[in-house]
Amino acid sequence: MNRARAYLDHNATAPVRPTVADAVVRALMLPGNPSSIHAEGRAARAALEAARGRVAALVGARPSQVVFTSGGTEAANAVLSGALGRRGQTRPTRLLHTATEHPCVAAGHRFPEAAVEQLPVTPDGVIDLAVLEARLTALAGESVLVSVHAANNETGVVQPLADIVALARAHGPALVHSDAVQAAGKIPLDMADLGLDVITLSGHKFAAPKGVGALVLADDVALDGAFVRGGGQERRQRCGTECLPAIVGMGEAARIAGEALRQEGARLAGLRDRIEAGVLLLAPDAVVFAAGAPRLPNTLSFAVPGLDAPSALIALDLAGVAVSSGSACSSGKVSRSATLSAMGVAPDLAKGALRVSLGWNTVDEDASCFLDAFERMLQSLYKRRGHAA
Repeated sequence: MNRARAYLDHNATAPVRPTVADAVVRALMLPGNPSSIHAEGRAARAALEAARGRVAALVGARPSQVVFTSGGTEAANAVLSGALGRRGQTRPTRLLHTATEHPCVAAGHRFPEAAVEQLPVTPDGVIDLAVLEARLTALAGESVLVSVHAANNETGVVQPLADIVALARAHGPALVHSDAVQAAGKIPLDMADLGLDVITLSGHKFAAPKGVGALVLADDVALDGAFVRGGGQERRQRCGTECLPAIVGMGEAARIAGEALRQEGARLAGLRDRIEAGVLLLAPDAVVFAAGAPRLPNTLSFAVPGLDAPSALIALDLAGVAVSSGSACSSGKVSRSATLSAMGVAPDLAKGALRVSLGWNTVDEDASCFLDAFERMLQSLYKRRGHAA
């Protein structure tokens, strides 16, 4: 990594670890198809299943529960297609999701609009459990799918998944899905302990290659038929020859992330807190979003009144710092944040929101680089304000 620049946009995508890249190259050299029965095919199958086991271990699941996909969006779209159900029970006819979900959930489902409800969040971005309970009570007897992300991609807010599952279990046959794309590899995540029915993952968020993800299904939950039809791969749920190099890379990245989880979380939280303190020292009127809620250790989202996000992003980029204004899933565009709107953040403040997200290769020097660039940008802003006055 060129230290002339500070890459602080890991929530958009984490740079591939060198050891992961090495694993991908080795997998590229395997000639066999994992579905073939000859020696070359068996070698490819062994590599595939080893990766499956490593991904499963990262999220407290068994290898047989993991279905590989092209990424988190495909996985979420499949789960929310209306085909998911608990064996022996009616498939969900209603979808409840928070107002802060990623677009792959909020816009990626296939439920009729009349059957979809957005659940409000508190000003800190945490789901309003009282509203969830009230809606589940009102829908008693109906089959419901509740979809709540494990952690928000913009603010880093961590949702109370155990409480959500407990409410769902207490109110009929509700299923619970969690988009765990931002949480996996950053905080402990145990699907079995939480009692989740299905989670969805994306490898490039924890330093695997782009273009690979997974959905992880509880034993008594399945999709009604394959969402990609063909030769019967991936538990006959997602057919087609698997992208072995990317999957092997995801497995290696999952192994490393799992082994370093707690130590790395503490390290990144320290760096995040240093940057947050520096921002507030330089700009006392800055607002840190979700400051009172549990957050991912690597994520800081804030705004300075009067600071315009697109201009700030350009200025920081020219100064050698890569950050984001929020989600990176809008074709490079900076648009109004649905997450901040749902949290009740005023539009004038929300339009200046910046997100700093750290990762495995973030060091003290990167934090210093950001704060230096941020200070110079603020000085320019304050000069313009003084000239305007």
